[in-house]
Amino acid sequence: MLGFGLGLNKWRRVGGGYVGLLDLFPNAAAAYSLRKLKTAYSGSAIRVRKEVSAVSSETDIGFLSDGSLDTSTLLTFASDADGGDVFVVTWYDQSLSNDATQSTGANQPKIVSGGSLVTENGKPALDFDGVNDDLTFTDTGTMANGCSSFHVLAADDAAQDSVAFYKVVDTNNTLSMGLRLNVIGARFREGGAETNKGGTSSTNQVLFAQTSDNTPIMTAAIDGVLVTSAASIRLSGVGSSIGSRRGNDYHYDGTMQEIVFFESDQSANRTAIETNINTFYSIYS
Repeated sequence: MLGFGLGLNKWRRVGGGYVGLLDLFPNAAAAYSLRKLKTAYSGSAIRVRKEVSAVSSETDIGFLSDGSLDTSTLLTFASDADGGDVFVVTWYDQSLSNDATQSTGANQPKIVSGGSLVTENGKPALDFDGVNDDLTFTDTGTMANGCSSFHVLAADDAAQDSVAFYKVVDTNNTLSMGLRLNVIGARFREGGAETNKGGTSSTNQVLFAQTSDNTPIMTAAIDGVLVTSAASIRLSGVGSSIGSRRGNDYHYDGTMQEIVFFESDQSANRTAIETNINTFYSIYS
């Protein structure tokens, strides 16, 4: 278990700086967010695209000194965009170098719509259209020693069936777990059969956490509450993209603000990580 002696491990300012989630819980396999997650990270949050008279241009958008997204620069960039729309080309990985990107303009999620910043619960968000939007990982990697992931999102269409925006699979590709969106909860797939656990139909912003050890036992939690667990065998990966699954036959319809993957079991730290995320996003009481 990681121990840092920082109480509830909240996002907080220290001497004019801050302590981010990955300062408290390092070694993430990949980390995508519209807030800064690590003090030492010097890159941008996202690369965005606009069209002016149907001519495309791109720029990187970084963070302010308090770790929040530089929305002023983003909106200035959007000021002359056709329709006031700005799209995300790349969501940069703040942990290593596994950026999630999309080169096809029609498949890029939106972050400024009609001149207004896309937000969820008052904070910037990426908006996926549920039709063809997704961002592809540079490296899908492996999760041979267990894995954990934490996601902040809100579905636009609570009636949209079976659209999981990511999955973890075992080495025989017979058991996977992801997020079922029409009923906010966990979806297990084992031997071709699928089982859904937990939650009710909702378009509310949620914090979805998935953990598994190297047995592994898979667990899922919604808004800090453990909803289900299941036994499986060793895991092999986390899918290939943010926003779609199964070779792009399902696409996510809604917003996303943060996704963090660990190539290790974070069950012992789950509550502390959820507290850090919830403190910033105010998802649940």
